[in-house]
Amino acid sequence: MTASFVCRTQSSLPPERLFDLARSVDVHVESQKGSGERAVAGVTSGLIGEGQEVTWRARHFGLPLTMTSRVTQVDFPRSFTDEQVRGPFRSFRHVHEFEATPGGCIMTDRVEFTAPFGLLGRAAGKLVLRPYLQRLIRDRGRFLAGISS
Repeated sequence: MTASFVCRTQSSLPPERLFDLARSVDVHVESQKGSGERAVAGVTSGLIGEGQEVTWRARHFGLPLTMTSRVTQVDFPRSFTDEQVRGPFRSFRHVHEFEATPGGCIMTDRVEFTAPFGLLGRAAGKLVLRPYLQRLIRDRGRFLAGISS
């Protein structure tokens, strides 16, 4: 069973700037310092583009985890999508959308994932993973929106 959630972040930044901040490997690492997340293979710095991959290593729930994501779609500056190609989830898809507003833009993160381990994984996905990931994405959005132009 797939779990999903949506996070929306208001920003004073123009969509083009927030779009690039959201696909910056360096900014991602900075925003995830709490989990020690770092890029260890593929694109390890700068902006990631369509068809490119990055392998992340981090510690979540006290466990070392490795996940490789590929950017599968880019429509500058409106949206881009990244999807897990190897890692802890049965599937993981993150769509980033950017909509211009009179005062900047709204970034919408749409995340869908399927936890491993069958029935036990589904329960963990709903009760633990979904709220945990939603908080990570919400906090990352706030971090990005708080970067000065």
